[in-house]
Amino acid sequence: MIPVTGYKGAQVAVLGLGRSGLATARALAAGGAVPVCWDDNPAARDIAEGEGFQCRDLSRAGAFDGIYTLIVSPGIAHLYPKPNPVVAAALRAGVPVDNDIGLFFRSVATPAWDNFEHMPRIVAVTGSNGKSTTVALLHHILQEAGRDSQLAGNIGRGVLDIDPPGDGGIVVLELSSYQTELARALTPDIAVFTNLSPDHLDRHGGMGGYFAAKRRLFAEGGPDRAIVGIDEAEGLFLAGQMSEGIGDDRVIRISTQHKLADSGWNVFAKKGFLAEYRKGRQAGSIDLRPIKGLPGAHNHQNACAAYAAARALGLAPRLIEDALASYPGLPHRSQVVATMNNITFVNDSKATNVDSAVKALGAFKNIRWICGGLQKEGGLEPLNAVASSVSKAYVIGREAAEFSMQLSVDAEVCTTMEAAVAMAVRDAQAGDTILLAPAAASFDQYDSFEKRGDDFIAQVQACTKI
Repeated sequence: MIPVTGYKGAQVAVLGLGRSGLATARALAAGGAVPVCWDDNPAARDIAEGEGFQCRDLSRAGAFDGIYTLIVSPGIAHLYPKPNPVVAAALRAGVPVDNDIGLFFRSVATPAWDNFEHMPRIVAVTGSNGKSTTVALLHHILQEAGRDSQLAGNIGRGVLDIDPPGDGGIVVLELSSYQTELARALTPDIAVFTNLSPDHLDRHGGMGGYFAAKRRLFAEGGPDRAIVGIDEAEGLFLAGQMSEGIGDDRVIRISTQHKLADSGWNVFAKKGFLAEYRKGRQAGSIDLRPIKGLPGAHNHQNACAAYAAARALGLAPRLIEDALASYPGLPHRSQVVATMNNITFVNDSKATNVDSAVKALGAFKNIRWICGGLQKEGGLEPLNAVASSVSKAYVIGREAAEFSMQLSVDAEVCTTMEAAVAMAVRDAQAGDTILLAPAAASFDQYDSFEKRGDDFIAQVQACTKI
């Protein structure tokens, strides 16, 4: 646990008592604060009270009397599409609002660090797609290298629930736009921006607000080194903002669309080969094509980001190459779950938006595509532009018929995962890939993308008898 500093004796309100909320309450108490907790769910309040925390209805009049600050869980809106009533009440009462990420950055460094031979380092990764794979891959590389590494944030453990990093320890954080937008402290040593595509636009008031939330990690955080994907205009702009001039190697640019060999520090992947250039000279090269845990150009971008972060932490290219070769991949992200009669079944349930599904479709050939769910803003046209590898789509979700009408490929309305897998197996031929890449959220049928992916795996197992 990271005890939260700066609030000793103060009452600190905690709104939302899920995984991060409870960890926040514990960390506040460990630092001497007095947590005042609330969640609309009575079961969540019961758990908090069972741990000895005071619960107070923060929506009632006068609830913020004596409250020093309010800590909000990531899923709770504080501005768009409209502020949560409790957040609005806190702001009207003059109570500042923060989140667990802000508390982490203001509390992680302690006087004990003065006695360390090697200072701990914090690597924070944000972006629209590839964050989870990038942080998991970097964590894997560090562990393979024998470095003390912890994985936290939007993946794994809550940031305040990890152990205080020791001498030379590294904390690898995945940070969503919800987390970076609100945190009052953001001070990573290395910040990574993978890419940007439309997502969560209602929460951020549009694309500009969404990019601004991501950009805060760099503009507010002032990292020692910025690793920036420049294949979108926003990333190219961000890299320019962070750089002091040509050849400034505090910015490492990454790409899967362009060869980057100028005087700066660059990492790019073309045709399955990762290359590192520094001061105009090649410093490393890795053949990514044989790595089963990293299929497709989108995963090669993730490999570039993780490689760049590992190099910024001082690891040698050969050591990184060896670690990449043993990376097993993450569940629900281009995860090969079975093969049968030369038919491959791939679970990419994490492809919850159009851009991530586009990248998944580009990673395979002869695709039987299972898609559909709770559609996000922006339409499906980008999917049609890359659907030449799709033999047929099998559409799930409550709005499967409407979803299928927007596709240019042959599509069958299946509604359920069971029907979609069965029909795809019925039609599949040797050499085909049956790919779950929904291009939509899961909440019309499932509690999470993980539950959707688990259902896909269960139906595949039923059909293949594995």
